[in-house]
Amino acid sequence: MDDLEQLYQTTYTAVVRFLYRKVWDADRAEDLAQEVFVRALAHRPEKPRAWVFAVAANLARDEARAAIRRKRHLTLMTNDPDQAPAPAMAPDDQVERDERLTAVHDALETLTPRDREVLLLWDAGLSYPEIAAQTGLAVGAVGTTLARARKRLVDAYDRQHSKRDHAAHS
Repeated sequence: MDDLEQLYQTTYTAVVRFLYRKVWDADRAEDLAQEVFVRALAHRPEKPRAWVFAVAANLARDEARAAIRRKRHLTLMTNDPDQAPAPAMAPDDQVERDERLTAVHDALETLTPRDREVLLLWDAGLSYPEIAAQTGLAVGAVGTTLARARKRLVDAYDRQHSKRDHAAHS
């Protein structure tokens, strides 16, 4: 089996999830992931796994810039593309799930670009050395940055959750 074919089979889902959490559109994340692997075939990078995530991050960044230029709002989709379609949910459960996803998206948006990038790369399954290569951080700083990013994400989520609870009970 070709190295890139194996990389595709073992990494595609993580790349889609990584892109989804940057563009918040499942179809667009899959389109961008396909573009990443088409480019990998053309370039045959030396360190393909790290290269794939670097290209994915660049494509997502370009996508965000294009959206801003067109004054288009990126929308949080309700289905994470790496999960199987959820069975039919009761309307109350769907509303609760949508609110939770929106809260996670909003919490991610409060992070600095570096914290968000480190968190999303780690969530996509990259190793500390791969994250360091992608972000320019020292390998030793990745763990500290990741821990801080996780804490900030949880704090932001909790703040938003308590605001929503307070608003709902007012």
